[in-house]
Amino acid sequence: MSLSRPSNVFDALEPDESFFDREKAKLIEEISTNFEELMGHTNVLNRKLEEVFGVGKEFTTVAALWGKFSDLIKEQQTELAQSADIGVPGTGSTNFVANPIKTNQPEKR
Repeated sequence: MSLSRPSNVFDALEPDESFFDREKAKLIEEISTNFEELMGHTNVLNRKLEEVFGVGKEFTTVAALWGKFSDLIKEQQTELAQSADIGVPGTGSTNFVANPIKTNQPEKR
């Protein structure tokens, strides 16, 4: 009695593909499905990023306008700080401001 089986008897009972080939095909199909899903999510993300970039572009002119306004205000504040000791325009008086540094020397007139 031989331990080897005759190939012609059992070949009809075996499927055409081996277990490895079936698992390989199943994994390839799963990877393909997941890759398609990943591509879909990537496209959605890309569209959202383009929307955000578009909204950002809409505010560039507004941001530039506020930047100019801020520069103008800073410029006026420096002009006021420089002219603070001159006085109020049109009144002929000087601007009396509290001086935090006090000296004991008499004023020269």
